[in-house]
Amino acid sequence: MNGLSSLSALPFTPAATQDHLLETARRFVREELVPLEGTMLTQPWHTAETTLNALRERARDLGLWAPFLPAEYGGIGMPLEAFAQLSEVLGWTPFGHYVCNCQAPDVGNMELLLAFGTEAQKREYLEPLARGDIRSCFAMTEPEHAGSNPVVLSTTAVRDETHWVINGHKWFTSSADGAAFAVVMAVTDADETRRHYRASQIIVPLPSPGVRRVRNISVMGESGGGWGSHAELRFEEVRVPVEQLIGLQGHGFALAQERLGPGRIHHCMRWIGICERAFDLMCRHATSRELAPGELLASKQQVEFWIAESRIDIHASRLMVLDAARRMAAHGQEAAREEIAYIKVFVANTLQRVLDRAIQVHGALGITDDTPLAWWYRHERAARIYDGADEVHKSVIARRALRAYAPQGRTPRMPAAPL
Repeated sequence: MNGLSSLSALPFTPAATQDHLLETARRFVREELVPLEGTMLTQPWHTAETTLNALRERARDLGLWAPFLPAEYGGIGMPLEAFAQLSEVLGWTPFGHYVCNCQAPDVGNMELLLAFGTEAQKREYLEPLARGDIRSCFAMTEPEHAGSNPVVLSTTAVRDETHWVINGHKWFTSSADGAAFAVVMAVTDADETRRHYRASQIIVPLPSPGVRRVRNISVMGESGGGWGSHAELRFEEVRVPVEQLIGLQGHGFALAQERLGPGRIHHCMRWIGICERAFDLMCRHATSRELAPGELLASKQQVEFWIAESRIDIHASRLMVLDAARRMAAHGQEAAREEIAYIKVFVANTLQRVLDRAIQVHGALGITDDTPLAWWYRHERAARIYDGADEVHKSVIARRALRAYAPQGRTPRMPAAPL
């Protein structure tokens, strides 16, 4: 089975061209996307989508479209480390990844189909997704079970001659509202004693008979719509052809691992982009806000400490993520498992600290929607929960470290890497 780490071997342009692309992206984000935030962040999705789709055409014209995909699918063919650097630039604004067609969950589904999809699946689902003609979603998490332990699922897919019959309940299926298909994680081998080989991933076209979107879940007071939504779904006797299976039957957990390793690097670099924007806003406000005539907010030692601590946190985060990306590209995802756990915990917490400091420096302004800080604070608190809660990753890190100290013949029980 080919891993997604094979994407790192794609041909790419020389460093000088890469630097040019990063600078092009910076100008695009700061000159054309940032000025729209004031209205775009408060508009309903169906209104904002029209503007964003026009900006998608602009991103295509600038050569920033689907940077992680090979040229045959309209992309740039960036290896993981290079894409991580671009992801930071795009993370400066909430819309950067979407307008360049490298937003979650679509980026993960495109990588999944590119590495494991059949030729028919690539034609029907990957190609229009790569063109930006459709959106998709990924349905794994269930309200009845811990999301960080995806080997425990109640959703089932039973084979009935030429079809899978799917029944189950999912939630936090991001971007399901308006998606053209879902990649559904379901138990296909209920009698399998090896728990990591019980589930498979199956493509379900949307809408399909038996698929019901119960609601867009309200998160921090916002239910949203379209790409920015998180849906609760019901699958009731949903029938899809057996050809909709991705990869091998019973390998759904392995596919999820392959998908989420690079995905964590994508997320972490996007978070660093958010941190850099928050840092910029914090410094600008501190050096312009007068507390008294001639006395700037930046002159206060506590503000200096917040700025210094944020600069250190961001720098350390960037180095850690790029190190994990290089290790994964060179040696595969398994070799970088610990590094991926490190960054998932460290960068998610850096994000929370930097946003909190920036809001505090802005005072009352920081909790308004006059800046994007409050929007990010609401929408990114989940960074310490999704893709594996902090506590799960920390347990894995600690147990791996303790292996070297275990008495001979008594290796501590080690769980699989968290999702």
